[in-house]
Amino acid sequence: MNYFFNRIYILLSNLQSKIAFYPSVFAIFGFVFAAVLLYLEQQGISKQLLEQFPLLVVNNGNTALSILTACITGLISMMVFSFSMVMVLLNQASNNYSPRLLPGLISDKNHQIILGIYMATILYCIFIAVSIQPEGNSYQTPGFSVLIGIVFTVICIGAFIYFIHNISQSIQINNILDRIFRQAKTRLDFLLNNENEIRVEFPETDDWYEYYAEKSGYFQNISSDNLLEICRENKTQIEVLPVKGIFILSGIPLFRSKVKLDEETLKKVLSNFSLARGELVRTNYVLAFKQITEVIVKAMSPGINDPGTALNGLDYLTELLALRMQKQDKQYLKFENEVLIKIRSVSFEALLYQILAPIRAYCKHDIIIVQKLGMMLFYLKSQKSVDKNYYEILNTEAKNLLNDAKSIMKNQADINKINAIERKLNLKN
Repeated sequence: MNYFFNRIYILLSNLQSKIAFYPSVFAIFGFVFAAVLLYLEQQGISKQLLEQFPLLVVNNGNTALSILTACITGLISMMVFSFSMVMVLLNQASNNYSPRLLPGLISDKNHQIILGIYMATILYCIFIAVSIQPEGNSYQTPGFSVLIGIVFTVICIGAFIYFIHNISQSIQINNILDRIFRQAKTRLDFLLNNENEIRVEFPETDDWYEYYAEKSGYFQNISSDNLLEICRENKTQIEVLPVKGIFILSGIPLFRSKVKLDEETLKKVLSNFSLARGELVRTNYVLAFKQITEVIVKAMSPGINDPGTALNGLDYLTELLALRMQKQDKQYLKFENEVLIKIRSVSFEALLYQILAPIRAYCKHDIIIVQKLGMMLFYLKSQKSVDKNYYEILNTEAKNLLNDAKSIMKNQADINKINAIERKLNLKN
């Protein structure tokens, strides 16, 4: 049963990142609601409403059909325009910022829900219009259903106004960076709240039983509660080998178990690994660092030449790195007081190098960016850290940055600025 629910959960998690998910759900709702209203029409709901509130009921079949036709035509035009605006947003984000931003923008629930409202209303109006008999008597006209269609159309107009406002905000790089930052911060806060304060000893796993991935995909997450239950039932410990966020190929080692697992248990364990063809920040905070880094690099490219955006990206990176310094490089999951699962994660050293290496390559010629990076490293050195080695890693990256900057800058004023940064970071012997 747990295997079945895990598969459903993973499927729904992957579907929610698709742009057609919510529109499809709303479209089904529109069809079902139209069927319910047509059933109520057969029970005489329009007749009762006509007797009580005659002004609210469209009692002429031709008039009702004309109203619904106008609603359908207008809604289709609004939906096409809205969808075109979403495509413009995705195209601009891909060209000006980074293609890695697209999955996060596509999974924006606000845009999906608005398109879903359009779809539901269009389908509802179509099925109500089909049921109208223009030449019939007055009680054959589904007056109440037509009234609901008009109300839904008004709601769609309101949703369209909100969509215009939201799309104008979403296309701004500051809001894109802020959304990425908030998602990554939420994920990091969650990991920090569930992290063990005391370091634990986990046995060496070189001689444990090794099991392999049965399919390919990005390693997004695991169902920790279910894996802990499996470990407890089988009296074993597990080490998850790949780092979250990397692309796992079929047949490579996925995890090690202290106890040999039978086929049924292995199937249960594998069902708790979420592999997908896309990456999302809400399940992998490292992706946020990659996306912000790529925005900074793209902003400093000759074709874009937008140092302001690069400076904004460095501000967000600084706050996220300060939060990351409070997290250990390794993650352990335990049941009661017994550690059962070890999960590998990207080390702080590797993460900082992956961030600063491309930034150094593309921004070392700009003294303003170099100064901003120096301020970032100075700030991080003053922050609380879970591991003292993190400060040495910061010093190493600071030396790499300043050495690269010195190698390319010729202006004496710029060199003096670099020397001032070096003294502030206490890097001179």
